[in-house]
Amino acid sequence: MSHVPAPGDSPLRSERTPRDEAPQFVLPLVVRIERSAPPARTDALETAARAVLLLLGDERARGAGEWAEAVRNWEDARIRKVVRRARGAEWRRAEALPGITVTGKSAEVRVFPPVPLDGWPKDLAKLQVSGTELDDPEPPAAADPALPVLWLNPGLEMSAGKAMAQAGHGAQLAWWALPGAERTAWRDAGFALSVRTAAPADWHRLTTAGLPLVRDAGFTEIAPGSCTVVADHPALR
Repeated sequence: MSHVPAPGDSPLRSERTPRDEAPQFVLPLVVRIERSAPPARTDALETAARAVLLLLGDERARGAGEWAEAVRNWEDARIRKVVRRARGAEWRRAEALPGITVTGKSAEVRVFPPVPLDGWPKDLAKLQVSGTELDDPEPPAAADPALPVLWLNPGLEMSAGKAMAQAGHGAQLAWWALPGAERTAWRDAGFALSVRTAAPADWHRLTTAGLPLVRDAGFTEIAPGSCTVVADHPALR
C-alpha cells in the first residue's frame, strides 16, 4: 500500500522535517521534444500527470513488485519529480530503460521508477532540464466538469517542465485522497483528466474548498510554500 501522509505532514511542505534526514529519491520524467514537432504545452502537462498515475497504479509499484521498494522510499520522503527533455537518440536510449511511456494527443512522456537524488542512470542524468518551454497552438477547450481537473495557480509563471512536475504532484495527491473504489474507477477510465489555469476570480474558492493542494518546496523557480495546483476530482468535492 502506498504511503499516505497524515494531515499536516505533506511531503510537499517547505520546512524541513525528520524525513529530510532520510535518503532522498526523485521520480524522473522525460518529455520528448523533437525540434520539428514539439508537443502542445497543455497536452504535455496532462500526459505527465497521467504518467505519474499510471506508475502509481502499476502492479510493479505495489506490494512485492520490482519497483515497489523504490516507490516506498520515494513516498516516505518528499515526492520530488524532475522533468527532463529528450529527442532523437536520447529519447530512444531513455525508452530502453525500465519505465512507462504515455502518449497524449501530441506529447510523449516516459516515467521511470524513483531513483536516488544523486543516483540517476547515466542516460537520464545527461538529459537537459532547461529548454522545456512549450506553447499551446490555440487556447485549450474548457475543462469537462465531470472529469478531474488539475487547476494551476493563475498568479504564477512556471516553465513547462516545472508545470509538468506540479501537475504530477496534484495528480498524486488526488490519488492518495481517493478511496479504493474511486482509484479503480479512475484507473479503468485511463486516468482521464484535464490541466487548466484557474480563472483568477476562482482561485480563492478552489484553495478553500478542502481539495488537495500542492505547496511547492521551493527547490526551483518559485518561492517555498507557494500553492501551485488544486486537484479537483469529482469524488473529492
